[in-house]
Amino acid sequence: MSMQLPIIFRRAARYAILYLLAMLISGLLSACGNNGGTSNASDNHAAADHAKETAAETGTAAAVRTIQHAMGETQVPAEPKRVVILTNEGTEALLALGVKPVGAVQSWTGDPWYPHLKTSMEGVTVVGKEGEPNLEAIAALKPDLIIGNKMRHEKIYEQLKAIAPAVYSETLRGQWKENFKFYADVLNKKAEGDKVIADFDKRVETIRQKLGDKINTKVSVVRFMAGDTRIYYKDTFSGIILDQIGLKRPDSQNKNEFAATKVSKERIPEMDGDIIFYFTYETGNGEASKLEQQWTNDPLWKNLSAVKAGKAYRVDDAIWNTAGGVIAANLMLDDLQKKFGI
Repeated sequence: MSMQLPIIFRRAARYAILYLLAMLISGLLSACGNNGGTSNASDNHAAADHAKETAAETGTAAAVRTIQHAMGETQVPAEPKRVVILTNEGTEALLALGVKPVGAVQSWTGDPWYPHLKTSMEGVTVVGKEGEPNLEAIAALKPDLIIGNKMRHEKIYEQLKAIAPAVYSETLRGQWKENFKFYADVLNKKAEGDKVIADFDKRVETIRQKLGDKINTKVSVVRFMAGDTRIYYKDTFSGIILDQIGLKRPDSQNKNEFAATKVSKERIPEMDGDIIFYFTYETGNGEASKLEQQWTNDPLWKNLSAVKAGKAYRVDDAIWNTAGGVIAANLMLDDLQKKFGI
């Protein structure tokens, strides 16, 4: 018996050492597996931490929602309180949903906001331009949510999400409703968003009915910019709205495309229609307005049938194109009702 005890102890010791080594290797492999996880998982943890930090500062519950967006998947506060918006059309969406942002990029024209948004945006901090947001200004506001756009801000996504949970819409063009619905979802205001869209669609239907035979009017859309004159087609903010109403376009403009850009004066005849709406993107140096005067005083312009009939109307560039949001869309409907006398 005295000779067997040491052997038993030695075997037990070996088994114990082997077991500990196995556990250590398993732990190391598990850690390596976690480090090799997707960036989305890391992003979600970071976003959740942001949400919890904000909740701790404000004394609110740290409820979060997962949002699928143009840059992946991100956890955002269920009820964001300090939102920064980085697009003009997004600014209009937030206001229409009853959310006043703590920060927003300045309007493309205006000082710093479009005239039709000036009152609603009182007290909102400017955080740079849509094409060049000011990261320091954004961080200083301590937002709990940042909403951007992939087409405009893809290169600064990593920097933005380090400040707060950041989500992006995909693109910018005529389909403003798609982005609006996305913003409503991000803000956890789907019901409110659905009502805004339903109210707009109801207005469109009312206008369509009141137009009667005027629905067949061919509407031309022209834009003047410094160094660039454009004939707008259907894949534009105004084009989408005209199409929803059911108004017709001149044959040369009846395309599911963006626009003819940098056109020469020889193409002025393509601007004709039963009615012309034209607008000018003026940044303040007077160049675009000067260009507009040159073109609208050209003999070819004056010879257009719509011009000779007194049906060429100058409208607001911000409302018909640049603002690009739901508030501008409703103001454009106002313009159409006035010009068509309905």
